[in-house]
Amino acid sequence: MGVKGLYSFVTNDCPGACTAVNLKVVAEEHRSKYPGSTPVLVVDAMCCIKKWYTAESWVCGGQWREYLSVLDHFINTFTAAGIKLVFYFDGLVEPKKRSEWVRRRLDNGKEIAKIFRFIKTYKQQPGREMFFIPSGLATFTRSALRTLGQETICSLREADYEVASYALHNNCMGILAEDTDYLIFDTAPYFSVKELHLHRLDTVMFSRQNLCSRLGLHPTDLPLLACILGTYIVPEKVMGRFRNQCVASYCAKSQGSNQRSSMILAVANYISSISRSYGSLIALAETLPLESDKSLLCSGIESYLLPGQQSPWLPCDFSHCSVASVEQEVPLCLDQEILQIAKEKFVRAESRAYAFMCSGEDECSNTLEDEDDTELSGQALIFLPARQHIYSLLLESAKDVNGTYPVVKEWFVYAGNSLKQPDLVQPKELPGGTPSLRSLWLSSGPETEKLRHWTFLACFQLQEIAEEIQALEASVAVVCCLLLYLFLQVDSLSLEDLNAFLAQTLCLEGKSAAQLANLQLPQVDSRGVQLGSLFIRGLALMIKANNTCGLPFKADDIMAWSVFDGNLFHTKYLQAHKGCSLHDLLEGNESWLAKFQDLMSLICKTCSARGRIIQSRQRLDSFVSERPGRGRGTHFRNPNRIPSRPYRDQGSDSLWWRDRQPPGHSYESQPPGKKNAAYRLAFNYILAKSFTASIF
Repeated sequence: MGVKGLYSFVTNDCPGACTAVNLKVVAEEHRSKYPGSTPVLVVDAMCCIKKWYTAESWVCGGQWREYLSVLDHFINTFTAAGIKLVFYFDGLVEPKKRSEWVRRRLDNGKEIAKIFRFIKTYKQQPGREMFFIPSGLATFTRSALRTLGQETICSLREADYEVASYALHNNCMGILAEDTDYLIFDTAPYFSVKELHLHRLDTVMFSRQNLCSRLGLHPTDLPLLACILGTYIVPEKVMGRFRNQCVASYCAKSQGSNQRSSMILAVANYISSISRSYGSLIALAETLPLESDKSLLCSGIESYLLPGQQSPWLPCDFSHCSVASVEQEVPLCLDQEILQIAKEKFVRAESRAYAFMCSGEDECSNTLEDEDDTELSGQALIFLPARQHIYSLLLESAKDVNGTYPVVKEWFVYAGNSLKQPDLVQPKELPGGTPSLRSLWLSSGPETEKLRHWTFLACFQLQEIAEEIQALEASVAVVCCLLLYLFLQVDSLSLEDLNAFLAQTLCLEGKSAAQLANLQLPQVDSRGVQLGSLFIRGLALMIKANNTCGLPFKADDIMAWSVFDGNLFHTKYLQAHKGCSLHDLLEGNESWLAKFQDLMSLICKTCSARGRIIQSRQRLDSFVSERPGRGRGTHFRNPNRIPSRPYRDQGSDSLWWRDRQPPGHSYESQPPGKKNAAYRLAFNYILAKSFTASIF
C-alpha cells in the first residue's frame, strides 16, 4: 500500500531519486556484471493490471482476447530483450490491512455508482478517467500468464515482501512495480511500471541511495522514516502529533515544495539527529498515544527486514514475526497431504484454495453492479449457494465429531453491506453427499472422472443433467452450466437475455482480438453492463469449483477469452432486446442455428422442470433516447415482481436471500398443465423466430 506521501516527495522534491533508464541497457549491464546469467525482472502484477488493460471497452464485461494479446505482446517485448519475467500476485489480505481493504472497497462502491449514473444519463461508457477494472481481472490475469508460459507465483505472505525478498536473493536486475515500499526495502533496483514505455523499454528507476542523500539518512533509517510517515502497521494518525512536533522544530521549512514535503524533510532531520539505536526507538515509542501499542514501531521496522537482514534500530535478538503469513494460521483442513498439494497449487497461482483451507475466510472485491437496480440481487448473493457447496468440499476434513462444518467468514461486497464485520456462512453438503478431496485429487480412472464431473455439477445444483452436459463441447458445457445456474437463481432474467448470452457464445467462435476490438456499440445499457459483469463473476467461481473438484474441465475451457467478449455480448444484448431476428442475431451463420436451438431447448427444459419459466421481456424503453412521457434512460420495471432482497436468517449464521413472488404468481403454485403451457409458450417464441421469412 506504500508510504504516505513518499511518491509525491520523490517525484517533486527529490529529482536525483528518479533516473530515466532503458531496461535493455540495464539488462546488458547485468549480464556484464554476472556473466552467464539471465537478467530477471520481478513484476508486482497487481501494480500492473491497470497498465495492461488497454482495451478501449471496459464496462461491458471485458475484452478478454484483446487483453490476452496485450499480455503476450508485453512478455514478447521483454523476451526479445533477453529479460526473463517473474510475476507475483498477492496471496492474502493481512488482518492488519483489513480496515484499509474495507475502506477502499467502500470508496470503489462510490466510484461505481458514478459510472452507472453516467451510463444511464448518456448511454455511453465513461472516459478513461473513470476507469474501473473489469470483474475477475486479477483471476484471469494469473491464468493468462500461466497460459503464456510465464513463471507466476502467489505469495504466502504480503506480496511486496516476497517480491523484495525474491529479487534480492535471486540476484535479479530489478523490480517492476508502482509501490513506494520498494524504496524502503533494501533490495534490487525499483523500476516504475507507470512510466514504462514498452516499445522502447524506457522507464524511471527510483534510487534508494539518492533518496537517502537528499534526506541525510542511511538506508537502514528508511524503515523508521516509513513508520513515522504512516504504513499499514503504523497508521498515519498514530504518529500525527509527533510529525507536527518535528515540523515545529524544523527551521528549514521552505525546502519542501509543499507542506507534506516539508514534513518529510522535518521527520528525516529528526531521525538524523538521534543515535541509531534501539534505545532511541524506545524513547520515540514513548511519544505514541497512550492507547497505542508501544511495539508498533518495532513491528513496523521489522516488516521491512528481509531474511538475513538486521536493523540498528532493533535489538540483535529481535525475532522476525510481524510479517503475516498464510502458514501462521492453524489450518482448518486436517489432512496434511491434501493441504500440501493445495499449498503447491497456491504458490504456482493455480488455485486459491490453500489460503481458505488455512483461515476459513473468503473475500471478493467490487464488480460493476448498480446498487439502484432492484431487479438484480447482489452478485455475491446470487452465487452464495454455489460457494456454500464449494466450502463443504474444501472443509470436509474439518468437520467436528457431530459432522458440523466450521463457519466461514466472508468479506464480500454487495449493496447494503457495510463490511464492518464478515458474513458468517455455513458450508452446505452436496446433494447425495460430499466426496472427500482425497477421492477427487488423488484417485484416477473413469469412475474418478465421472465423480469429478458429478461433483462440479452438484456445486451448481445441476447433477441430474450430467449426461446432457457431458455430451456438449467442453467450453459450451461450461457456459450452459453457468447460464442454467443464473436463470434458476435470478427470476428477472428474460428470454432475450438468454438469446444474447447464447448468441454471444456461438458467435465468438473464430473471432480474433482485432475483430472484437473493432466492434462499435451504438449505445451502452446499464443492465447489459451488469449482466456482462455477472457472467464473468460466475466464470471466476466456476474456476474455483473446477479446481476444487479435481479439474473435470481443462483450465482453458473456463477461461474468459475462450467463452466471452464484453463488446460482443453487449451487441447481442442490444439486438435481442430490440427484437432482432435469430438470423441476424447469429450473423447469418446456418451452422450455429442447430446448436442454438439445442442449447435453448436444454436450458428451457431444465428450468421448466424446476418451475422456472423463462419469459420474453423486451426492454425497449432502455434503447429509446426520447419518448413522450418518459425521460432519457428510463428502464423497464415489472410492476408485478417483488425484487429479491438480502435476508439474514436469525436462527443461523448463514446468509440467505428469498426470491418472493406476489400471491398467485408463483409457478410452484400453478397446476402442472399451466406450467407446461407457459413453458411451451416461451419456447415456441424463439422457435417461431427461427422460421420467419428473414431466416435462412
